[in-house]
Amino acid sequence: MEQEQEKKQAVALMRYSAIAPLITGTQEDYESLSAYFHTISAKGIKAPDGSLRHYSPGTLEKWYLSYKKSGFDALVPSGRSDCGVSRKIDEDLKDQIIYLKHHYPRMSAAAIYKQLQDNGSIRSGQLSESTVCRFINQLVLQERLTNNQDMRRYERPHINEVWCGDSSAGPYLKTADGKKHRVYVIALIDDASRFILGADVFFNDTFVNLMSVMKSAVSKYGRPKVFNFDNGAAYKNRQMELLAARIGSVISYCRPYTPTQKAKIERWFRTLKDQWMASLDMRDFHTLEELRGSLLTFVRHYNQRPHSSLKGMSPQERFFQEPELIYRLPDELIETSFLLEIERRVSADSVIVIDQVEYEVDYRFAKRRITLRYTPDMKDIFIVEADGSLTPIRLLNKHDNASVKRDKVRLTGGED
Repeated sequence: MEQEQEKKQAVALMRYSAIAPLITGTQEDYESLSAYFHTISAKGIKAPDGSLRHYSPGTLEKWYLSYKKSGFDALVPSGRSDCGVSRKIDEDLKDQIIYLKHHYPRMSAAAIYKQLQDNGSIRSGQLSESTVCRFINQLVLQERLTNNQDMRRYERPHINEVWCGDSSAGPYLKTADGKKHRVYVIALIDDASRFILGADVFFNDTFVNLMSVMKSAVSKYGRPKVFNFDNGAAYKNRQMELLAARIGSVISYCRPYTPTQKAKIERWFRTLKDQWMASLDMRDFHTLEELRGSLLTFVRHYNQRPHSSLKGMSPQERFFQEPELIYRLPDELIETSFLLEIERRVSADSVIVIDQVEYEVDYRFAKRRITLRYTPDMKDIFIVEADGSLTPIRLLNKHDNASVKRDKVRLTGGED
């Protein structure tokens, strides 16, 4: 069963999805906010369990005003949190159903249900066939709506409307231990200008590494309205959705077999392989830092070269042609938004364990389940207080367990 905090976050993300077009400025033309709320109310919102829910215009407006005032955390319900959250179809089961329906579109709900029973994913009495059928019907409806959308929606006329991110396997790097390690390149490109907003090299293609590229780009060039990513596990997770919601963006995942949605970033990676990787002599590189320097030099030259699709302008010239569209976020908001999140239960003696490391927390959290936010390197870990503030915690010191004053870091609520 999902933990309480995960259920609350699922509801908050559902609420954000209803107002995100207003936050990011991607909504269609409406006469007024009231007209938008009435339209969304009539259309309904996809709940975490895949069902379609209808909320009153007044409720939608309340969510919008709460976000504008206090940011994403204002959308997290304080009471019951299981609204719209399935207690039976978990994420793994949903992924299996989606896979079967995408690869075998003629497969009936009954056949899918039987296969899930046969492979042990559904145990007897655990889940009804009608529940699976309702979920599949919602998938079919969503697919029809998506297929009707204009595929050119990613061909944006202005910068910072869509940033597309992807990764690619790079060369092998021989390190000081004498072993060769595969290197991965992760990059972000602005759709309108072809400007490379960020690129870096890593030994692993992970969400945390993607997040570091995103954080650097957002710090320098503001936030986009939409992040467009592949459907891979490294990119598609709740941490990503929470991150985007906190900075006021939305995530769009490429549907299978729709290469036009990420054509520009894939074209850039081909250029990278033909012009950068092909010219490398890997005997000249011994560390990631050395290889990173070479990559960034290539990116800088690429951004400054004229591009045929930009009427002779370089990506850099095109991007900075619209400086009014670069909305840089406060440093504090960036730092808190790019924290990861987990839950832990506190022991009776006020200790929690993360990755086999013990930390001490204030005695008032003893025997309670708490939400923690932390930097990917685990150097900074905070408890999320009831008022949304962040209180740092420290490593357990059994020999010197003196109390220390713990300053609170206030969460900001985004732009007014």
